[in-house]
Amino acid sequence: MNVDLTPDQKAFARRAIESGRFHSEQEAVQEALALWEERERERAEFLLTLDDARASLGRGEGRVITQESMRQLALDVKERGRARLLAELTTPR
Repeated sequence: MNVDLTPDQKAFARRAIESGRFHSEQEAVQEALALWEERERERAEFLLTLDDARASLGRGEGRVITQESMRQLALDVKERGRARLLAELTTPR
């Protein structure tokens, strides 16, 4: 396969080669494709998670997120943290 890089892409790859990051343009392109492949895998995983979340909401599970519910969640987390810390501090060692 032949790939035509733009002048900016060639300059970018050349700087990476000159700095020792890569040994050739081919290696730089292979790295770019590996990163693209990983990003696409992560995207697919995210979309599956999103599908699961939508199905969960469709079953009536989950909670409505509002500014107030987020404030309440933050307060609940703080309270649980304080209770845990207090328990640790008052437990004899």
